Amino acid sequence: MTDPAAPSRPPFTIKGWHVAAGVVAFFAMVVTVDMSFLVIAYRTHPGQVEAKPYETGLIYNAELERLRVQDAVGWRAGARATPAGLEVLLEDRDGAPLADLTVSALLQRPATEQGRVQVRLNQIEPGRYQARLEPTGAWDVRIDATDGTGQRIVAERRLTWP
Repeated sequence: MTDPAAPSRPPFTIKGWHVAAGVVAFFAMVVTVDMSFLVIAYRTHPGQVEAKPYETGLIYNAELERLRVQDAVGWRAGARATPAGLEVLLEDRDGAPLADLTVSALLQRPATEQGRVQVRLNQIEPGRYQARLEPTGAWDVRIDATDGTGQRIVAERRLTWP
């Protein structure tokens, strides 16, 4: 007679609790890694973005006040790159040209401070000012115009010369 066969184990099957345990283990690992990154970031960040945040805030508030005053005055500025250089058009709130202003412009490259150029613009007709330049490529232009009474407009544009 033969011995009865040993009972065989049934093949492994994935049950619902296996899936639930896997999902919980996966998200526990994700949360653990995220928490460790948060702790590392919190311990290494000094809590400020600027070296002198108070002074930076004062400068920012002064710039906002300058923009409020400039909006109240109502002057408008336009600039364009011409083959002869830089041309600036200045008008008041009603579109009348602004004549006899002291106008200067600071030109600098968008990605670097090399090649900064400060120029004074000459009036070629009322409200139209020009500086002779021969730049090429893209430049950030900051225009500063002041009249005899101290009223001022500052405008910034990015211009591209061929």
